[in-house]
Amino acid sequence: MLIVQKFGGTSVGDLDRIQNVANRVAKTKKAGNDVVVVVSAMSGETNKLVSYAEHFSKNPARAEMDMLLSSGERVTASLLAIALSEMGYDAVSMTGRKAGIVTDNIHTKARIEEINPSVMQEAIQEGKIVVVAGFQGVSQDGNVTTLGRGGSDLSAVAIAGALKADLCEIYTDVSGIFTTDPRIEPKAKKLDKISYDEMLELASLGAKVLQNRSVELAKKLNVNLVTRTSFSEEEGTLITKEENIMEKPLVSGIALDKNQARVSLVGVKDRPGIASDIFTKFSNNNVNIDMIIQNVGHDGKANIDFTVPVGDLNDAKKVMDKFVNDAEVDEASYDENICKVSIVGVGMKSHTGVAAKAFSTMAKENININMISTSEIKVSMVIDEKYAELAVRSLHAAYELDK
Repeated sequence: MLIVQKFGGTSVGDLDRIQNVANRVAKTKKAGNDVVVVVSAMSGETNKLVSYAEHFSKNPARAEMDMLLSSGERVTASLLAIALSEMGYDAVSMTGRKAGIVTDNIHTKARIEEINPSVMQEAIQEGKIVVVAGFQGVSQDGNVTTLGRGGSDLSAVAIAGALKADLCEIYTDVSGIFTTDPRIEPKAKKLDKISYDEMLELASLGAKVLQNRSVELAKKLNVNLVTRTSFSEEEGTLITKEENIMEKPLVSGIALDKNQARVSLVGVKDRPGIASDIFTKFSNNNVNIDMIIQNVGHDGKANIDFTVPVGDLNDAKKVMDKFVNDAEVDEASYDENICKVSIVGVGMKSHTGVAAKAFSTMAKENININMISTSEIKVSMVIDEKYAELAVRSLHAAYELDK
């Protein structure tokens, strides 16, 4: 088999952990597999480099930040290759550029446009273990770029797709995908398999195990993903096509996202195109809008409520101040003390009553639902943040996810 293995910052957090990764990679190679390893920077390294830059400038050039931050992964890649060589394995480290990862020109959050895997393929054919610095590539005009938060996951999936690897293993500090956060509900169970679509929903709804762009890419390239821990031999969770999962559970998981704020607009002027003007302005200011509710208020004016990530709230306020000042909106208010709790499962497609059970569970706990959003495999509810953990535990029990 050809296996791509990705190790995150905690897995390579110090020299002993890099040796542990080397042992695991060597074991995979010894079993007769070809191996390509993608590594992150050692934990804390990226933050340290950012602090160095901020010592000189509060607004450093993005291109220089890419040059700086990409060095963290290169350090890990070379150290791992040295450790493997010392163990008697033929290993070679590569930057994103040498691995053939070509991106667009958007610094600090570039997107991969293509991968030319020929250099990696040649090394694999020579029996080498290839160690690639994750999170980075090179733009069409030859500049170093980085892929944004969680970019090493993206590197690994893209490389697995380009090499047509049999498996892409993502090693983290957790042992797989759970039915919910085990820190909130100790009865949470680890899932053996989950579909791309379910994982995408969970990732976008606050589950932090995998970056959603990497799951999107895995689905597009049909890459079988496994997420597991680098600290034990425990089996992980396979993320794959829905048709590869024999028994599709009604609900696979409960996600909680506390990184949400609610924006309430009262007295939105009644004219064609007002909603378009408001949300286009948000889009132009890179404010990410999630759930939206609109209803008619007094005097024919509308009320619009929607949610944004907490990090986008200040930008949202600036946009809304202009609409209030221009008398297009009577009043805008904001609430950061909310959260979004969601149930996700491909089994919802063919079963009725899933949403009804969620709502009745909230009612039994006297939890008021402020907003509701549904899709084919998801029901999301905005509630007061003080009820967040109670809601998760109650829903987990209601759908018998601990069984």
